[in-house]
Amino acid sequence: MTADSAPAPPAPPDSAEQRRLAQETKDERQVWYFLAYFLFGIHFIAFVMIYAVRHAK
Repeated sequence: MTADSAPAPPAPPDSAEQRRLAQETKDERQVWYFLAYFLFGIHFIAFVMIYAVRHAK
């Protein structure tokens, strides 16, 4: 095997790519937080409405 046929070493990671991945991870985390708060809010409102209907005179 000659030096020309040896595989090239991996290129160093691109800083722009790292920034994009970091931003994507942050955005995904924010989406999960939004979904969690939204679902919690929907259930909270539902329980308040159930309580109001059951205790109405």
